Amino acid sequence: MKCLTVAGLFAVLLAGPAPAEPAPESFATVHTEPSTPTVLITGSNRGIGFEFVRQFAARGWRIIATTRRPDRADDLIELAKSNPDIVIERLDVTDHAGIDELAARYADRPIDILLLNAALGPAPATAMAQLETLDFELAQRHFAVNAIGPMKVSQAFYANVKASDRKQIIAMSSDSGSFVAGSQAPILFHYKASKAALNMYLHTLAFAAQKRDVTVVMLHPGLVGTNPRLAKFPGALKTEDSVRQLMTVIDGLTSEDNGRFIRYTGETMPW
Repeated sequence: MKCLTVAGLFAVLLAGPAPAEPAPESFATVHTEPSTPTVLITGSNRGIGFEFVRQFAARGWRIIATTRRPDRADDLIELAKSNPDIVIERLDVTDHAGIDELAARYADRPIDILLLNAALGPAPATAMAQLETLDFELAQRHFAVNAIGPMKVSQAFYANVKASDRKQIIAMSSDSGSFVAGSQAPILFHYKASKAALNMYLHTLAFAAQKRDVTVVMLHPGLVGTNPRLAKFPGALKTEDSVRQLMTVIDGLTSEDNGRFIRYTGETMPW
């Protein structure tokens, strides 16, 4: 997932398109205490998603690591070999039938944190497109992955979250989806609009979720060096540092944070 600061909007154009996802198995093979908390992470094969898997694993959590292409998630597969509490599942956030099938298999499993990380970043070839050349099929793809997909996953696993102790739905958003903090330049039309839609979807869900004691928040991870070119950009965060700070934010979440859009440093993001 590529989340952009104002300064980093053009840097992302140098990066390649967002890739795929991870792995095998079934939760029946996992042997942990019933009290062990569980997190389900989408887009967990690389970048921020993979780092979340790594850091939650270091804390001893049970992890359902989902990805579009488990067979290509080499790093995730390798990490799971040494940790039986990491289970890799196929999940494409645009495949609604597949989401429902996975949710049915985990119907009796409480999920403490539903971490909505999978996203489609802006492709360099189209990021500078203006009105005359906007590709609206690409727009539909951005909305399907970045906004509708997370809502569908939330719908499918809502009962699991309600049945847990932590009861948290957390989405990786971007300041590009903010009318206030985002770039005022006429670029990244589809990416910015889809992230704004994600924020509004989750903000609206928060009003219903609070009645079930579920906390819904959106997080901005900063400009993260998830590829070599972005890593060289001034001010880019190392992936592990961004996630470490995001974990601190997650640790401190309470019901009072319901509906907030929060920067990785803990401040409320204007949007």
